[in-house]
Amino acid sequence: MIKVLQAGLYTSVQDMGRFGYRNIGVPVSGIMDSISAGFANALLNNDKNDAVLEITMHGPSLEFTLSTTIIITGAEMNPALNNIPVLNYKLYHINKGDLLTFGRLTKGLRCYLGVVGGFKTVNVLNSRSFYAGITLKGFLQKNDTIGYNKEIAHKNVTNPVISNKIQFFETAVIEVFKGPEFELFTSQEQKKLLSNMHTVSNQINRMGYRLEEVNVPHTKSIITSPVLPGTVQLTPSGQLIILMKDAQTTGGYPRVFQLTEKSIDIMAQKKTADTFNFKLL
Repeated sequence: MIKVLQAGLYTSVQDMGRFGYRNIGVPVSGIMDSISAGFANALLNNDKNDAVLEITMHGPSLEFTLSTTIIITGAEMNPALNNIPVLNYKLYHINKGDLLTFGRLTKGLRCYLGVVGGFKTVNVLNSRSFYAGITLKGFLQKNDTIGYNKEIAHKNVTNPVISNKIQFFETAVIEVFKGPEFELFTSQEQKKLLSNMHTVSNQINRMGYRLEEVNVPHTKSIITSPVLPGTVQLTPSGQLIILMKDAQTTGGYPRVFQLTEKSIDIMAQKKTADTFNFKLL
């Protein structure tokens, strides 16, 4: 298992999510950036739904008590194994007592730590994804332990198979579809939403991203309606909120856009002060 020596800012166990329970108000949850986490599981030859650690902005310090093979993908946080720098997208064999730490964030916002066979935490409603109120906790804390299966015959350590000099999420274009209430707004208002650059505010978490700009103040309202990860709501103040994986299941603000699955992954790697614009598909 892994022992958490320092928890970092927001480290949680996530898999692909919790499906089939939205009718009782249970969010999907799950991996914010499924592309990066998918690389981790694929390169470990894991099942795509095996649980990984999602590490946000400031990484933890982790001690391994069983041998395994690991990989780190996604954001670049200058990880080190026993004080020796390691690379993203490369397999590393782990021995009992090895220590993994993370340094300064240099690219993206969230990285993913995968182990052979995935992490073995409690399965609640067909998912291991942390979500406070559904699982016992929402994120890891100091001295927590996380289980995984000991690797009997470890894989050969390989050279990186993916160049991460330019990550897929280093784009300023977020592709979207029209939302159900897009046509409530005038063509001029629609053009403003699409042509303006948008800035990520400091109000961001796994539930959603609030954007800084006041775009289109309005008095339009809707009956409380279903929302999904990737739904973009326009508040009466004119600010946009992009709902993410831990978002509620219903909302009352007009739904002007819906992000593509890839755009959700890209957005998950944006941090405060990052800028982008929407591209309508």
